[in-house]
Amino acid sequence: MTALARELKLTDAEVKQAGLAGLMHDMGKAGIPLEILNKPGSLSDNEFHVVREHPKLGYDMLLKANISDPVTLDVCLHHHEKIDGSGYPEKLSSDQISLFAKMGGICDVYDAVTSTRAYKPAWEPGIALKRMASWSGHFDPVVFKAFVKSLGIYPIGTVVMLKSGRLAVVVRQNPDSLLKPVVKAFFSTKSKIHIPVIELDLSKNMDEIVGNESATAWGIGNIDHLWANH
Repeated sequence: MTALARELKLTDAEVKQAGLAGLMHDMGKAGIPLEILNKPGSLSDNEFHVVREHPKLGYDMLLKANISDPVTLDVCLHHHEKIDGSGYPEKLSSDQISLFAKMGGICDVYDAVTSTRAYKPAWEPGIALKRMASWSGHFDPVVFKAFVKSLGIYPIGTVVMLKSGRLAVVVRQNPDSLLKPVVKAFFSTKSKIHIPVIELDLSKNMDEIVGNESATAWGIGNIDHLWANH
């Protein structure tokens, strides 16, 4: 939320408000039974109805805790609204949704789809952005474009195919060259074997990214340790 706020050129005070709203936006999940939150399969209609209560539950919790910041309250209540009016709890659309709530909605979905949950594996960052970009009517296009820019064209944690045939994971951005991040190569697709991990700054290296890839498609397990501490 703070990175997106800065990308949108908001004031320092607004960046702070965005960060606080991001921390507090899902408080209502604390009021949802764990057997529903952690259910490995699809939710029933009744269970989904219960989950959809969490924005209002969180809003009420914040009020009871004397949290009065209007941005925090707004994002908590409205981060599941969609610009086409199909969201909840109030079916707001387009300009009825505040800028901060639009921001919160995008950040919330990105966090959800790139996290491993009981009912689904995590999507890799680059794949997540591509899929989110295809959801017509879901996000404000201007805010979503700023969100993508704030993450970088190849977000940290993205698995990419290099021209050399190696798989690599993005570990840092190059602000002056978004197409050439710093990566760690860890697998040879030609030999189909793991290779010694090597860090490559693609802005200073002859190798280059030719596309996004999925580690799981190559039978490779969790690689978070390669990038999570950067």
